[in-house]
Amino acid sequence: MIKSKQKGSRNERRSMKLLETAGYTCFKSGGSIGIFDIIGISATDIVLVQVKSNHNPSLVEIEAMELFICPKNCKKLVHKWNDYNRFPIVKEV
Repeated sequence: MIKSKQKGSRNERRSMKLLETAGYTCFKSGGSIGIFDIIGISATDIVLVQVKSNHNPSLVEIEAMELFICPKNCKKLVHKWNDYNRFPIVKEV
């Protein structure tokens, strides 16, 4: 049985790999304490990503993401990784 922190870290790495393949340079929040787990920067835009394993963000988390002020070329995303799926379900907030 995998521990939830290990699963979360693994899924954050998987999301970073997907973003890097798409041309983003990625940075992971230290300890994932902030609103977003990953910041991805490309030549044209920025993505802020909250990574979840098997569940959606809470209403409090969604509200914090919605209220976060960012530039117009910035997207706020949720990557939801369900067990045994090869790709996340991606939703824009």
